[in-house]
Amino acid sequence: MTTARKPLGRHHRIVIKIGSALLVDRASGLKKEWLDAICDDIAALKANGADVQVVSSGAIALGRTVLGLPSGALKLEESQAAAAVGQIALARAWSESLSKHNIIAGQILLTLSDTEERRRYLNARATINQLLNIGAIPIINENDTVATTEIRYGDNDRLAARVATMTGADLLVLLSDIDGLYTAPPHLDPDARFLDTIAEITPEIEAMAGGAASELSRGGMRTKIDAGKIATAAGCGMIIASGKTLHPLRAIENGTRSSWFVPSGTPITARKTWIAGQLQPAGELHVDAGAERALYAGKSLLPAGVKLVKGNFGRGDAVAIIGSEGREIARGLAGYDADEARQINGHKSNEIEAILGYVGRAAMIHRDDLVMTGASVKVKNAEKDDVDA
Repeated sequence: MTTARKPLGRHHRIVIKIGSALLVDRASGLKKEWLDAICDDIAALKANGADVQVVSSGAIALGRTVLGLPSGALKLEESQAAAAVGQIALARAWSESLSKHNIIAGQILLTLSDTEERRRYLNARATINQLLNIGAIPIINENDTVATTEIRYGDNDRLAARVATMTGADLLVLLSDIDGLYTAPPHLDPDARFLDTIAEITPEIEAMAGGAASELSRGGMRTKIDAGKIATAAGCGMIIASGKTLHPLRAIENGTRSSWFVPSGTPITARKTWIAGQLQPAGELHVDAGAERALYAGKSLLPAGVKLVKGNFGRGDAVAIIGSEGREIARGLAGYDADEARQINGHKSNEIEAILGYVGRAAMIHRDDLVMTGASVKVKNAEKDDVDA
């Protein structure tokens, strides 16, 4: 797979994420001129043959201006009320702007569980694909009217990455109030260096992530790097670019400065894409160096290599695998619940029956249910994509 950028118009399926601060002004509300301009850009991409999806922030920010809520942090119920009001206004604005190009907008509201639970993940994907098949533009947002702190994404960067992988997009564009990735937060470090191309997301790249830059935005560079890990592992390239100017997509086409994250040359299969993108693992399995080497070699995780079990998970739940240096190296679907895992960790597979009283699985996590997520890992597997993926 080539590492070089190509024009936006040469991509088959594009997900565009738009930050709240780009769409909504705290004092005056919706930035109608900006919205009309980006809809011009989207129409041009669609006319060139690309499928386009939009993950649009702004419901809470717009709702709070309509309701006249004060600045500062909102209580949960205030955020949900603002979202309920703002989502109607936001959807109407997108529909009106796109209709000038004879494009129909379809609204999709997702919660974390819609992409974490396999069946709901497939259903959401089918709906989005059908909208694209009939020529509509899906306008996607988190369903902030019902989501709580415990069951939410909390940012649209990672939601956009999940949508991109879910629908087989080959490009994710994150538009925000910063023009790309720097070696340090540029507003804090005058010597921060801009990075044009990121070949892979290493621990050093992750360390460069700063915090949120705007009150209206809940994301920051940290969530953008998380989004990049999800997207690039699935073979989807990612661009971080400033959306402050009118026609930001046209500006990217014309060569404005932005950061390009190179997609993996060995993208993981569809089912493993879902596993890797799980945002809230139910627990952790800490492994020794020998088990870590075996996992990198494409082997299953055996109980003997597990040193510590954390969390309260059930069989089939997604868990994070923590390597010998204390960093996540993989994710997988647990073959045992947490209590059983604690009983057999550190033991050989032929001891499982004597410990648990029944013949269990030899592996704590089978290699078919496991995907490497650590930095600079090239996932190796020869299986074919799932039929239902």
